[in-house]
Amino acid sequence: MARICSPVCRLCRREGRKLYLKGDKCESPKCPVSKRAYAPGQHGASSRSKPTPYSLQLREKQKAKRVYGVLERQFRKYFEIADRFRGVTGANLLILLERRLDNVVHRLGFAPSRRSARQLITHGNIIVNGEKTNVPSYLTKVGDVVTIKEHMKTNEPVQNSLNRSARSTRAKWLEFSGEDLAGKVIALPTREDVPPEIEMQEQLIVELYSK
Repeated sequence: MARICSPVCRLCRREGRKLYLKGDKCESPKCPVSKRAYAPGQHGASSRSKPTPYSLQLREKQKAKRVYGVLERQFRKYFEIADRFRGVTGANLLILLERRLDNVVHRLGFAPSRRSARQLITHGNIIVNGEKTNVPSYLTKVGDVVTIKEHMKTNEPVQNSLNRSARSTRAKWLEFSGEDLAGKVIALPTREDVPPEIEMQEQLIVELYSK
């Protein structure tokens, strides 16, 4: 399975903002984006060229791919699916990305980031509707019940992540039971359910792919 192996802090610096690829670690004062708010590489600090419309569209696409941990070929496939749905293509694209199992596991609080959520899934620690599912790109649907294997419920990193998420507001389209550590998809997400910290301008992605 192909995966992104680049140092994630360099990805944040390239986009010029925090993408929260390391979860709460991104709030640390040691975050490289806070110290060096320019692109990595020998010409990163010296580049002052005015961004073109194409570069803005490209950066928005790259940002979406990196936030959700999707490679180009799969991202393009999501766009083609979103384009066939009724409604606004850009909003449909973000909704598809929100429905990914790795995102749902992260939003339920089992993992501090989507990257660590993918690790939980690929290691076979996530159960969907009573069956082990090791595919991070699985698209959840209404009625799906997502839980974690019994031996992982006392895992320290999982417990720390659940404690942090308990202090924040979970997604409205997900229902979480703290007693048995299980989440349920009670509705499909909408454009408003995309986390505000992502600050996505999806119309730029549509413009890029529509050329």
